[in-house]
Amino acid sequence: MARTTPLTDARRGTTRIAAPAAKILPGDARLHHRALVLQNLADHGPLSRADLARLTGLTRVTMSDVVAGLLEDDLLVDLGPRPGTRMGKPATLVGINPTGAYVASLDLSGEHALRGAVVDLAGTIVVQHDLELGEDRGEDAVDRTIELARRLLADAPGTVLGLGVGTPGVVDAEGVVRNAPNLRWSRLPLRDRLADALGIAVHVANDADTAALAEDSTGRTGGAGLLFVEIGRGLGAGILLDGHLLRGPLGTAGEIGHVTVDPDGPECSCGRRGCLESFLAVPRLRAEIADLTPAGASEALAAAGRRLGLVLAPVVQALGLHDVVLSGPEDLVDGALRESTASTLVAHTRPFGEDEVHVRMSALGHDGVLTGAAALVLDGELGLA
Repeated sequence: MARTTPLTDARRGTTRIAAPAAKILPGDARLHHRALVLQNLADHGPLSRADLARLTGLTRVTMSDVVAGLLEDDLLVDLGPRPGTRMGKPATLVGINPTGAYVASLDLSGEHALRGAVVDLAGTIVVQHDLELGEDRGEDAVDRTIELARRLLADAPGTVLGLGVGTPGVVDAEGVVRNAPNLRWSRLPLRDRLADALGIAVHVANDADTAALAEDSTGRTGGAGLLFVEIGRGLGAGILLDGHLLRGPLGTAGEIGHVTVDPDGPECSCGRRGCLESFLAVPRLRAEIADLTPAGASEALAAAGRRLGLVLAPVVQALGLHDVVLSGPEDLVDGALRESTASTLVAHTRPFGEDEVHVRMSALGHDGVLTGAAALVLDGELGLA
């Protein structure tokens, strides 16, 4: 069975958007208490009720009620006495039940296909399906997305908490895809369309943003922030700075794909000419190197890397970032393109301190968007951040 980075780690990188202050209702308090318990168990492993009461500040009576409810919902499992207990009544440990519920996630950023997975609460992939997109765009692409989600839900071995979706394009806080030129989506209420079709909770975010959050959870960044560049059907970036995901007032932060780098360049999916994406989107790169010798292909990919580095340099310099992460097909990205991006960044930025900009491939490989999308559901439905 394939395995991604454990979602207990992926959740730690999730940045939430604060909700407006409001009166706390009894139901809200219950959900908050449940989230506290689950988060502590995710962070620390199995604990006793007394341990949980001490860590959360809840009374033992309240903790007993919360744990009882989570056990009844099958989200926790009773693990028996704490090992090594010798005197007095042994403490009984509880832990998260990995198979008590499942999460479905979709990655809509792929070169040729939509990708989907169902994972358990330990982050193990138990179902995985891909669906070829072909030339489907607009409403046809919505239909294919719903079709893939239905396959995942039909094959899930238990209760599915919700569906997380990482999609190309500008996505607002309500799950509306405001603009995704490569899928020909404009002002598409994707979250609501999927929720209505599937009858479950749905959480939608930009693909690069979700992958950036998942990447941060691996610990490779040291919490110092990163610039995550997703190279697929389109081109986008997710920016983490000082522990926060930068979205911008319109949700457009990181939309580097439509920066014009050559006014006389090829036509872009957005209708303009010479956007960075028109040079670096995977279909464009493959077409460009298709008939070239290995040396010629390497030079073409290096040229693409130089263009990318020139666009990233002012972003990296202005924000003080030194960790740049690339994600995309390794045969295209991890080689001349990555090396040229790195050398261009070093040549066009001045480090403050001893750290130059470092360009690396994603630690999660092509599973970053799926992992991040699953974490959206765990955050939204269980409060696991």
